[in-house]
Amino acid sequence: MLQLNQVFLTFNEGTMDEKKALQDVHLDLKRGDFLTIIGSNGAGKSTLMNIISGSLVPDTGNVLIDGSPVTHLQEYKRAQLIGRVFQDPMAGTAPSMTIEENLAMAWSRNKKRGLKPGVSKKRKELFKEHLESLNLGLEDRLTAKVGLLSGGERQALSLLMATFTEPKILLLDEHTAALDPSRAELITSLTAEIVDKFQLTTLMVTHNMQQALDLGNRLIMMDKGQIIFDVDETEKQNLTIEKLLNEFQRIRGEKMASDKAVLG
Repeated sequence: MLQLNQVFLTFNEGTMDEKKALQDVHLDLKRGDFLTIIGSNGAGKSTLMNIISGSLVPDTGNVLIDGSPVTHLQEYKRAQLIGRVFQDPMAGTAPSMTIEENLAMAWSRNKKRGLKPGVSKKRKELFKEHLESLNLGLEDRLTAKVGLLSGGERQALSLLMATFTEPKILLLDEHTAALDPSRAELITSLTAEIVDKFQLTTLMVTHNMQQALDLGNRLIMMDKGQIIFDVDETEKQNLTIEKLLNEFQRIRGEKMASDKAVLG
């Protein structure tokens, strides 16, 4: 479903601020794989997501989605294939629009647009049905402005908007990091349910190592723009945070940066 072949990207090449953001990255995900991605700040995690989404173009290398090359496909066109939820709950929705208007926008992402109303009676019923699955009561607030929702409610709505059209690829970029623990737990649970329900091919960046171990069937560790550790489902079942830290030290010859966000 997703392939990255020999992807390189350098920022500010030839200057004092040159940084090798990605170095010879190879990745191959099957349909339905759920990959969690860990690494310290600056490891290249979000850059990898931006390469997949199309907001960045690699210097060299190829990106394929469902067998089709998309390396140079513009981001807005690639958005028909990709759903994405960002760390900031404000980023994935339009605050001045209502819940139903936001959902109508997301619903039309991979469909031909016409002059029909975006929110029809039939579509409202569909939106209500999907919102009910969140168990947040949002199905009774279709005409409420999204800007009035709490951070957790907005992130739940963003997750629904990113997934109910069943995209080829779902990108979750630290989507629980800005939430309080109870809301983060809710969104984590909803994520697992939705990904499993639609069997979505998913990549999730997280600073929380325990979350990375608990979710998904594959895991990669990044450092300095490289994938330095890649484990399948069988190996992942036996991993612990301590083993991950030891593996980093074995590969790099030094301890991973001991910051609370990384250790979760």
